[in-house]
Amino acid sequence: MRHYPRTKLAQELATALQGNALFGDAHNGLFLAAPRRTGKSTFLKDDLTPELERQGLIVVYVDLWADQRRDPGELIADAIGRALQSHLGWIAKTAKAAGLESVTLAGALKIDTSKIGRIDGATLGAALCALHEAAGKPVVLIIDEAQHALTSEAGETTMAALKSARDQMNAPGTVNLMIVMSGSDRDKLLRLVNNNSAPFYGSQIQRMPVLGSDFIAHIALLIQQQRPDLLQVDQVTLSQAFERFGHRPQFFFTALNDALSPFASIEGRFESAVAAAAEQRQRDDRAQMESEYLGLKPLERAVLWRMLEQEQRFRPYDAEALRFYHEKTGRKVSAQQAQNALESLRQRNPSLVWKSARSEYAVDDAAMHRWYSECVAAGIWPPMTLAAFRDMATDVAKN
Repeated sequence: MRHYPRTKLAQELATALQGNALFGDAHNGLFLAAPRRTGKSTFLKDDLTPELERQGLIVVYVDLWADQRRDPGELIADAIGRALQSHLGWIAKTAKAAGLESVTLAGALKIDTSKIGRIDGATLGAALCALHEAAGKPVVLIIDEAQHALTSEAGETTMAALKSARDQMNAPGTVNLMIVMSGSDRDKLLRLVNNNSAPFYGSQIQRMPVLGSDFIAHIALLIQQQRPDLLQVDQVTLSQAFERFGHRPQFFFTALNDALSPFASIEGRFESAVAAAAEQRQRDDRAQMESEYLGLKPLERAVLWRMLEQEQRFRPYDAEALRFYHEKTGRKVSAQQAQNALESLRQRNPSLVWKSARSEYAVDDAAMHRWYSECVAAGIWPPMTLAAFRDMATDVAKN
C-alpha cells in the first residue's frame, strides 16, 4: 500500500507551529495524542517533517521507543547532536585542517570538534542554539512517544531543559525553536502539562485526527482502478470496518489483502469479508485482554482494576486503595504487598503497568481502558475465572 498523504493536516500544523494560527498556542509546544498503530508516527515522519522542511525549517526527529534499552534523555541528546554534527561538519573539517581543536560559532559558542554530535560537552539549549545559528533556520524538535521521557530522571531533566531552551530561543513575534511531542496515551502525555511542576504546564493535549472518510475514498478508488469488476465499492461498509479495526491501517490492509486475494474463498462481496474480519479482530482483542486479566493473581487483578477505575486519580497505597484491595481479594493487604503486585505487573512481558520517575503508575496500554469502559457499560465487569463462573452457576442451580 502506498503512503496516503495527509498534506492539509501537515500544512495546518506547520502554520500553527510557527505562530501563524489565530489564537493558537502551538508555537509554545504542540502535544498530539493518538492510539497506537493509527498512523501517528507515519504522519510525523512522512507528512509533517517534509512539510516543515519545505517551509525552510530544520527538523530533528526522535522516537523514544526506538531503543527502550537506552535512557530517553540520551536518545534526545543524541538526535540533537547528530543534527548539529551534520550542519557543523564543514566547520569541523576546516578547524581540523587548520590544526585547531575547537571552533567558535557566531563569535560566542565554542564547540569542541572532537565532540561534535555529542551533548556532554554542551547543554541542550546551547546545542539547539548552535544548530539554529549554523543552519540559519528555525529548528523543530519532534519527539515521538514523548511520555517515555518521564520514566527516567534524565528524561525529566531533558524535558525541563527543552522548555528552558524554548523560552531562551523564542520571543514575541519570533519563533526559533518549535517542539512537537506525540504520545499513544493521552493520560501519560498529560503529565507533561497538567500541574505546576510539569515542564510544559499550561499547554494543551490535542487529539490527532484519525484517518477518516477521505482515506476510505482513496482506498476505494485504488481498488476500483485495479479491479473494475468490483465497481462500485461500498465505502460505508469499509468505513464501518475500519472503525471496528480501531482506525488501525495495518489490520485494515491485511483484511483487504485477504479478501481481494485470488486465493480467497469468499462468497459475496469482499466488503462483507472485511467487515467480518473487523468483527473477529474486535473479539480477539477483547479475548486477549480478558485472558491477560484473568491470568493474574487475585491481588494483581485488584490493583489493575483500581488503576483502570481511577485513571489519573490512582494512588496505590492510600487507605481507600488498600480497602479496595481487601474487598476484592477477601484478605487484608499491606502497602508492601500492593507494591509487590505493581512491580509484578510491570515485569510482565508485555508490561501491563507504566511507571514514571516520580513513581506515578498507569496502565501501559491505553486500549485496556477502552476495553474496561466497554465491559462496564455492558454490565460484564469484572471478567470471571472459570472457577468463579462454575461457583456462580452452582449457586444459581441451588436456588
